[in-house]
Amino acid sequence: MIFYVNNDRKIAVLGGGAWGTALAITMRRARHDVRLWARDAATVDTIRSRGENSRYLPGVPIDPAILATSDAAEVLQGADYVLAVVPAQQLRQALVSVADLIPADATIILCAKGIELTTGKLLSAIVEEIIPGRPVAALSGPSFAADVGKGLPTAVVVAARERERAEGLAGRLSSEQFRCYSTDDLIGVEVGGALKNVLAIAAGTVIGAGLGASAQAAMVTRGFVELRRVAESFGARPETVMGLSGLGDLLLTCSTAQSRNFAYGLALGRGELPGGGKLAEGVATTAIAARIVKERGIDAPIIRTAHRLLEGVITVDEAVSNLMTRPLRGEDE
Repeated sequence: MIFYVNNDRKIAVLGGGAWGTALAITMRRARHDVRLWARDAATVDTIRSRGENSRYLPGVPIDPAILATSDAAEVLQGADYVLAVVPAQQLRQALVSVADLIPADATIILCAKGIELTTGKLLSAIVEEIIPGRPVAALSGPSFAADVGKGLPTAVVVAARERERAEGLAGRLSSEQFRCYSTDDLIGVEVGGALKNVLAIAAGTVIGAGLGASAQAAMVTRGFVELRRVAESFGARPETVMGLSGLGDLLLTCSTAQSRNFAYGLALGRGELPGGGKLAEGVATTAIAARIVKERGIDAPIIRTAHRLLEGVITVDEAVSNLMTRPLRGEDE
């Protein structure tokens, strides 16, 4: 059972983007002492002068009690929890730069979703490599920064290898509007959160190409089968993948352009250069996911096709043709 325990823990949020800002606001609502670190000095100045992050989360007021700064030492001093909200592919560099500043007993909570492209490591493995012996957890689930920042009802999952730690974190991070469930399947939560971004790009591509809602539903459903296969190869439990961090997050991000990955796919399907060339997190994850399924011999045609499409090896029409002409088989295969 989860009890809400709000006793003014010191929380350091590393990352001044939309999600980091939203989580800082949410943790303050839960009556914690919150400090927000942003690399960009202009972002810090805007938060301090205007009371909002007008670049990444416009229109959402920020409690003036939240300390915003570009000084990592100031943010991390005495922190009980460190919410790492930097993009997955930048996590290693960010941790190396602040490792000596993180208190020895602080729990590091991973709030980004992805798999490191160069090594194929999950984000928890990166933390354990750079800062060994520190408690590690992950926060994931179906959530958009704007909704969370505005205080709209949201449910997520907090994972740690020790069930007692996960339950304690879930209680302390929860509030009336932000409900945290808990699990000790850290790996399952990480893999589900990462791979749903790959499938969100694929779903957006289907809609952008004008293939219709039926094709989108088929792609998401069969894509989820692939997500389960990959997750199981990492040792994840099936029930975790069926929960908030897997199926729940997949349903949200594959249905609306509020998702950067879905929006990227939309533009791709329309033949446009997505985001003015700015990559969504799922692009890097697609590349490493394709490598993983190949190395492990996992049948994952959607992941492989999405990678070839993003690499420019095939067109959208060729991708659809490849998937629709695969040999027929039982649905449970």
